[in-house]
Amino acid sequence: MTQTLFSSLPLPKALLSNIESLGYSQMTPIQQQSLPHALKEKDLIAKAKTGSGKTAAFAITLLTKLQVRDFGCQALVLCPTRELAAQVATEVRKLARYRQNIKVVTLCGGQPIGPQIGSLAHGGHVVIGTPGRIQDHLRKQTLSLEKVNTVVLDEADRMLDMGFRDSIETILGYTPKKRQTLLFSATYPKEIKALSKDIQNNPIEVTVESTHSHSQIQQLFYCAENKSKPETLLKLLNHYQPESTVIFCNTKQVCKEVGSWLYENGHRALVLHGDLEQKERDQILVRFANNSSTLLVATDVAARGLDIDDLAAVINYDLSRDPEVHVHRIGRTGRAGKEGLALSLHTSREQYKLDEISDYMQSELSFADTRQLRDKVSAPPKAPMVTLSIDGGKKNKVRPGDILGALTGEAGIPGNQVGKIAIFDFVSYVAIKRDSARQALNQLERGKIKGRKFKVRRLG
Repeated sequence: MTQTLFSSLPLPKALLSNIESLGYSQMTPIQQQSLPHALKEKDLIAKAKTGSGKTAAFAITLLTKLQVRDFGCQALVLCPTRELAAQVATEVRKLARYRQNIKVVTLCGGQPIGPQIGSLAHGGHVVIGTPGRIQDHLRKQTLSLEKVNTVVLDEADRMLDMGFRDSIETILGYTPKKRQTLLFSATYPKEIKALSKDIQNNPIEVTVESTHSHSQIQQLFYCAENKSKPETLLKLLNHYQPESTVIFCNTKQVCKEVGSWLYENGHRALVLHGDLEQKERDQILVRFANNSSTLLVATDVAARGLDIDDLAAVINYDLSRDPEVHVHRIGRTGRAGKEGLALSLHTSREQYKLDEISDYMQSELSFADTRQLRDKVSAPPKAPMVTLSIDGGKKNKVRPGDILGALTGEAGIPGNQVGKIAIFDFVSYVAIKRDSARQALNQLERGKIKGRKFKVRRLG
C-alpha cells in the first residue's frame, strides 16, 4: 500500500506540526484507511493489531472535535486492561500537546477511586478507562457522559472475551444517541459483528494486515505429549537461548505450574494471570518490559497490556483454540524488521488445530524433532537489568528526571547504566544494569529525590 503523508488530511496546522515533531511523517496502513472516514465523523469498525498505529488513528480523530473551553467529557475510550489504558493515555497526551489545557483522565480498577473522583471534579475532555471502573463512576454520578461525541472501543474482542459485553452496552446507554463510535479489534468474531450492530450506525469496515510480515518469523512446531511438555520446554529454552521470551498457556492454572517448574530448574520466570492484584501485574509488566526478566509465562488476556517491540521469541506451551489468536501471539516477535522465533508445542491429538492454523495462515507448517534439541548446557543466563521500586509516584510529584538526577548526580551512576523508568500514581520503577544495581540502591537509599526520602527496594 502506498504511504500517504499526514499533511494530506484536513488537520489543523498546529496538530500536523506536533505529529511531525513526534516523528510521524507518513501514515501507517490503518491510519491511511481509517482517518479519512473517521474525520468525516463516520462510525468505523477496524480490524487492526497492536503496533499498527491504531491509537494515533482514533486519538487524532477525537482530538479534532474537542471544545477546549468546555471541560465536560467529550470523548470516551474503553480498554480491556489498565495497562492498555495507560499506553493509550500516554499516546493521546503526546498528540494533544498542540493545544493547551486538554485534560486526559484515566479511570481504571486496581487504583483508589478517591483521587479519580477529585480529578473528575476539575473536568476532563478525554476519559480513558476500563469498563468496570467507568461503571463505578457512573453509579456514583461522579462522571457524566452527556456531552460525549466520540466513543472508542479499543481491543473490543478482548473486552468481549473478558465478559464486558453488558458493561459496554450499559455505559453507552449514558452517552448521546448521536455520537461517533469507533470500534477497533485485533480479531473479528461474530460477537464483534453483533456488538457493532447494536451500538454503531452504518459503520465503515476497515481491515489491515499486521504491520510486520510473518516472513520475519521462523515458526517451528514440536510434538510433545502433555506429560513430556515441561521437559521439552526446558530443552527449547536451553537450545535456542532467546534473550526475551513470552510463553503462552491457555489457563492460569497451567501458567502457575509452568512458572513453578521453570523456577525449580533455575529459570527466574515471571508469571502473569488473572488472579494477581493490580500492583503485582504492574510490577511484572514493568520488569519484563525493562529487561529485568527474560521469561514471562502468561495467558492471552493477561498478556494483552504487554507492548514489547523487541521480543526475541514466543513459545506456545499450549496451542490456542483459535488460529487467529495463534497468529496474534506469534506476531509479537519479529517486529520492526527484526528476526523473530515462534515455537509451538502440540500433542498428537491436536492435528485439527494444526490444520486450522495452516488454513488460516495459508501456508505449510514446519515441524521439528525434539530429539534434535541440545540437552541442558550451562546455567540459565541472568537478565541484564535489575528493577528498583521507589515508594513515590505521580501523586508525590515524582518525575523521571528526578529519579535520573538522584541516580546520576554527585558522581553517582553513569547515565548509560540506567534503563527504563516507569512512574505510577504512588510507586515508581527504574531499571539499572545488573553490575550497577547495588550501587544504585545505596545511592537512592542514602540520597533524596526532590528533596525527600523515599523507601527503595530491589525486586527479584
